[in-house]
Amino acid sequence: MKNVIVTGAARGLGLAISERLVADGYYIIGIGRRPSTEFDALKNAHFVIYDLQDVAGIAGLVRDIRKTHKPLYGLVNNAGIGLDGVLATMHSTDISKVLIVNLEAAVTMTKYVSRTMLGGGEGRIVNISSIIASTGFSGLSVYAASKAGLEGFTRSLSREVGKAGLCVNCVAPGYMETDMTTGLESDKLASVRRRAPLGLPTTQDAAGAVAYLLSPDGARVTGTVVTVDGGTTA
Repeated sequence: MKNVIVTGAARGLGLAISERLVADGYYIIGIGRRPSTEFDALKNAHFVIYDLQDVAGIAGLVRDIRKTHKPLYGLVNNAGIGLDGVLATMHSTDISKVLIVNLEAAVTMTKYVSRTMLGGGEGRIVNISSIIASTGFSGLSVYAASKAGLEGFTRSLSREVGKAGLCVNCVAPGYMETDMTTGLESDKLASVRRRAPLGLPTTQDAAGAVAYLLSPDGARVTGTVVTVDGGTTA
């Protein structure tokens, strides 16, 4: 049973990824600030409480995980925050928080996890981006910058570690069918749905893309961005 770390694993997309990967036969080490009853109900899964804003402690976090769960086959950098706000009035601490959690923490997690993968000659790293990295969205400029940075990081790292047998990719979801979207005003929700000719994806759809990249079928896929948006950006 191969071990996969999933950050932001307790809820939303992270939970859907964890559920899918457990169903596919992986052992999941979930990381997040708070566990959830849904994650705790998973078999072959373990939750580690950790706030990824503490980038300095990530080296120790990975070291402790390796002592208990080794070797490490996969890393899914899913944890992220998106603080809505006009840049001109956005507080500097909020700008820093988004860049640290969405980009710096993912890079640092990858640094220490990839060290163990390099020694084993195989590994899969999947970074969760967003279509906003390429389309942009008013009020989410810092979030977009963090996700665009993650995609650039992915492409360069895939070249750096490819000869050692590691694959590094992104999954970029669009607007997804979640409890959040069902709470939108009907006209706004209809507008969002009209832009997706296949209909809005679900978190399970995005989790399926992650599962593919971790599977044997994804062994020759690296340095790419898999978009799951129901055709919104077509």
